[in-house]
Amino acid sequence: MNGLDWAVLIGYFAVMVAIGVWSHKRVDNVSDFFTAGGKMPWWLSGISHHMSGYSAVMFTGYAGIAYTYGVTSFVTWSFPIALGIAIGSKLFAPRINRLRSRLHVASPLEYLKNRYDLKTQQALAWSGMLLKIVDVGAKWAAIATLLSVFTGISLNQGILITGAITAVYCTIGGLWADALTELGQFIIQLLAGVAMFVAVVVRLDDHGGFFGVWDSPELQGHEKPLVGPYGTVFLLAFLFIKLFEYNGGMLNQAQRYMATPNAKEAERSARLSAILWLVWPLVLFFPMWMSPLLVESQKADGSDSYALMTEQLLPHGLLGLVIVGFFSHTMAMCSSDANAIAAVFTRDCAPVIWARARAWNQSQGLRVARVATVVFLGLSMAAATQVNSPAFKDIITVVIKWVAGLMGPMAIPMMLGLLRAFRRSGPTAALVSWSMGLLAFWLVNYPIHWNVEGGVPLQYQVSIPLAVSLVLYILVGYIKPEDTPERLALIEKINTDGDGAASAAIPTPAGAADGVVGATPGKE
Repeated sequence: MNGLDWAVLIGYFAVMVAIGVWSHKRVDNVSDFFTAGGKMPWWLSGISHHMSGYSAVMFTGYAGIAYTYGVTSFVTWSFPIALGIAIGSKLFAPRINRLRSRLHVASPLEYLKNRYDLKTQQALAWSGMLLKIVDVGAKWAAIATLLSVFTGISLNQGILITGAITAVYCTIGGLWADALTELGQFIIQLLAGVAMFVAVVVRLDDHGGFFGVWDSPELQGHEKPLVGPYGTVFLLAFLFIKLFEYNGGMLNQAQRYMATPNAKEAERSARLSAILWLVWPLVLFFPMWMSPLLVESQKADGSDSYALMTEQLLPHGLLGLVIVGFFSHTMAMCSSDANAIAAVFTRDCAPVIWARARAWNQSQGLRVARVATVVFLGLSMAAATQVNSPAFKDIITVVIKWVAGLMGPMAIPMMLGLLRAFRRSGPTAALVSWSMGLLAFWLVNYPIHWNVEGGVPLQYQVSIPLAVSLVLYILVGYIKPEDTPERLALIEKINTDGDGAASAAIPTPAGAADGVVGATPGKE
């Protein structure tokens, strides 16, 4: 990097902070901070949903998969996400929007107290927050890895820089700041991605051209859609996982659906995100598929290949723009996660563990939300320093094995609880599903993995916990149905069409402790 590249990077950080300061004026209460007051246009929500779904892990961990295996990086990652969101646009997006417009909640988990009970809500809330700390920690580690390649600064310094900048804009501006910065980040990413795509295509003239390049020995097998550990079982498991994860199971995407004015707008938002996930990653991945022709990775997993390629192919200025693109991915995801977790803590957890929280007014709740955002970012940055430790291993291991493997047990009660088809499943089904799914993850990834020659294949490590949770959630619901009239009435509110465009005011957190979530039964 030279002075021009640094100028681009510093300018980007300044613009992100400025957007956060401007967004501060639009945040008057908890509703504005967590759900943009239900006033976000569908196209902004859709772009924000897309941008908050991936980070610099794509340019490290998935770049390594692309370097080693080729097109399977798209087939087994972004394609299942696109398909999952497309399905979720009908199945989940409208219902999640009604959590705000009908039940008047600010956190995606807030409705679980009435859908199940307080114990279930707390189990899912606390375990979800802990998982998100690890997940976001991996994202900080990914961007710090890239930053170290370009600048030579240490991983911990890179984590501190990116985390501190993100904390400024997302803490003062809330979800509005997240969405508006993500719009700017999407434009930057568009320019950077196209620049890198063109640079690689120009270099392919020396290797047979755009179409003939696949005959190169370095790319042998790279055209196969399913290869290595990423086979059919992995693809099906990942599709099922991403159906839940990217439609709200990891909380931050759920907020994008809640932020739109009504259920129809939430559905349009999801469709836009699905289209972006289907098309745009092809542009980003193509240079990664070609990377074995152009660079020799210095790491065994190929995670530095994309960074090495940008250094070799792009002139200064454009190099800075691509580096900004790396930051834009990571900061988009991490800031949205921070906002979601702050919502869960402020609305779901604090009123249960702290009596004073039940009497917070809007301004007090907003202050706590901002403090919770900073605390979450600090904890995730601390976790990032441990990503390459024996406990977590490398970045892609954290993202694929830990996050994908643990997401299912937490997301199934939340997501399936929205649907009429699972109305029999109550708190017993939810808690059994959650706890046995976590136990299955531990058994498969540790005791069984250690005692199987060659270890348990990756596809089973991530799919078995989700399968166990799903089967038990349905089975226990039929063995011990808990479809009370109150729960059935709540499910009907979530599933009934005809919501109004306006959002009612969100109540103080007292409702989370006294049994009232949103409006009283029978009122719209």
